[in-house]
Amino acid sequence: MKILLVSMNSIHFVRWTEQLKNAGHDVYWFNILDGNKAARLPWVKQITGWKQKYPKLKGRHFFKKNLPFFYKKFSFLIEHNTVKAFEKVIENVKPDVVHSIVLYISCTPILHVMQKHYNLPWIYSSWGSDLYYYRSVPKFKRDILKVLPRVNYLITDCKRDIEIAIELGFKGNVLGTFPGGGGFNYSEFDAYIKPVLERKVILVKGYQGRSGKAIEVLKALQLISYKIKSYNVIVFGADDEVEVFIEKENLSNNLNIKWLSRQDFLPHNEILKLMGGALIYIGNSDSDGMPNTLLEAIAQGSFPIQSNPGNASSEVITHNKNGLLIEDCNDVNAISELILNALEDRKLIEKAFQINQNKVKPQFERALIKTKVLEAYNSIKAN
Repeated sequence: MKILLVSMNSIHFVRWTEQLKNAGHDVYWFNILDGNKAARLPWVKQITGWKQKYPKLKGRHFFKKNLPFFYKKFSFLIEHNTVKAFEKVIENVKPDVVHSIVLYISCTPILHVMQKHYNLPWIYSSWGSDLYYYRSVPKFKRDILKVLPRVNYLITDCKRDIEIAIELGFKGNVLGTFPGGGGFNYSEFDAYIKPVLERKVILVKGYQGRSGKAIEVLKALQLISYKIKSYNVIVFGADDEVEVFIEKENLSNNLNIKWLSRQDFLPHNEILKLMGGALIYIGNSDSDGMPNTLLEAIAQGSFPIQSNPGNASSEVITHNKNGLLIEDCNDVNAISELILNALEDRKLIEKAFQINQNKVKPQFERALIKTKVLEAYNSIKAN
């Protein structure tokens, strides 16, 4: 089958696509945002370099960064039209199926073309906040309501989004629910897993921005600082607002805290090492799908305390059994109580470790997910 992927370049996209290697399919990729090729996908026919009419034009990046309104207004003079470019790709490639990853980035810009080629099967992958958050934003909801009735097949990273998609007009077939980047190759990082009793780290995901709520977690840790003197707090992927909060509140006076800026690239294996040595992992946001970092923390043996927007996290965490769920991401007092409950109940943590290692973790093993993903692709009937 000839598969045309439509996506921006990201680590999750690359990991997802790697599942298709040597699977008997002819794989193409239209880089919807253009940019560089993906070095890890040399076997994929990558369509890049299509956007700029004058790629060596001086001052373009300065104009785009400092005068975005005017750049957008006059972009037609220096950029090729996405619809026309994608139409040419369809004509040249003649795919059996188009697979768009993320709606507002990879579906909306090509909707006109897909409506024109109505008999061409179209897969849409929903990741993260793609449906859960953007359905509440009028501008994006209009796009969702236009795209979903045209889509033939749906892949999600959590079961919650299947119901949302159906409510918003999807009438096609659901191919499955899989982690955004496919499964996890545990053999690569099992060596980082330390015994539970040796762990003394509270690991916090440091995202703030639109949906992240790391500052609320830090406030919760402040409330119980006198009870967690013997633990090290590590914040990874700390956004600027989080760093400012840590320094402004002088958290290091009361907490043994270390933070790793989101601006400084932290290799993936280093994050997995942190998780493999963390007693507790805390992820908090008001919108997400199934967080890859949550699944990785579970695999690495950290006890998960995770927010639960739309009940997505409860698909893998049973409260008070293999983790704890934050039901109100803004309730600092409740979050502090959850942290204390975990730290004071070692039996809960040890039991959760066993459940997660023996029952939850195997469900997301790379080879298993890959088999299911390939079965999903193979179930598609090309016209």
